Amino acid sequence: MERNSQASQGYKLESQIREAYGRITYTQTCHNKIIHRLKRKNDWIKIAQIVLSALLSGGFLVTIISSDKVTGIVGGILSLFLLILNTYAKNFNLIESVQEHQKSSDLLWKIREEYVSLLIDFEVLEMEEIMKKRDELQDRTAEVYSNSPRTDAKSYAQAQKALKTEEEQTFSEHEIDVMLPNSIRRNNRELK
Repeated sequence: MERNSQASQGYKLESQIREAYGRITYTQTCHNKIIHRLKRKNDWIKIAQIVLSALLSGGFLVTIISSDKVTGIVGGILSLFLLILNTYAKNFNLIESVQEHQKSSDLLWKIREEYVSLLIDFEVLEMEEIMKKRDELQDRTAEVYSNSPRTDAKSYAQAQKALKTEEEQTFSEHEIDVMLPNSIRRNNRELK
């Protein structure tokens, strides 16, 4: 039986490795989407803190100069919002979460690239070597997953859109050629 026929062990092994690659690509992309979302949320919180602090400082000066009760009430409401915002920022350290997700994403990126290399080398490696490398990658993946913060449904939906519709993790031959130096572009080799 041929190694690449659908009934062969080689085909089944390759299918398993391809599926593992796909799952890791999704998870790594989910982590990237969460990172982007948390950074954006952190930026908005910082901007809101600055704006509220500025308004409160100005309101405090106005309260000292005038005896307007409305300014005091508005200042009190703004102070409450700032207190809530500061408490949220203190209790949910977004930057720490970003760093944890980034670490997971980086580790998964490395494993993902090793799966690609394994698929490329599939035809030249012995089955035992492929299975050994697959098992090692599965163990490393399990270790990363057990130490990673969880992803969520929103990041999965964003990853799905990015990977399926926007082809975020893929490049056309032309796009890759444009990024490479002239001397190693495939387009240049085909012309010769």
